[in-house]
Amino acid sequence: MIELTHYLTADGHDPFQQWLDTLKAKDRQAAMRVLTRLNRLAAGNPGDAKSVGAGVFELRVDYGPGYRVYYAKVGKRWVMLLAGGSKKRQQTDIEQAKAFLEDHHRRVKR
Repeated sequence: MIELTHYLTADGHDPFQQWLDTLKAKDRQAAMRVLTRLNRLAAGNPGDAKSVGAGVFELRVDYGPGYRVYYAKVGKRWVMLLAGGSKKRQQTDIEQAKAFLEDHHRRVKR
C-alpha cells in the first residue's frame, strides 16, 4: 500500500484539498471519481498516468472536462498530492504543480 500525503505551502495551505473541496461543492460525482482514482493509486495502480516532467506525474480522470491530479513520488512508499485541475487549465496546473514540488524540496533540505 502506498501512503498518499498532501503538499502544504509554507503557511500550511493545502492546494490539492482546496481544489477537491471546491470540486465536491460543484460536482459531487466528479469528486467521487477522483477519490476512487486516488484509492487505486494508493493500492499501487496509477492507471492512466504519465510523467509531465520535473518529477511530477499527471493522473487523468476520464470524466467531465477531463479532471487531472498532479502528484510526485516521495520515497519508496509515499506519493505527495500536489494539485488538481482540468484539461482546460492543464499547462497552468502542471507549472503550478512543478513549483509546489520545487518548494517542497527546497524546504525539506533546510
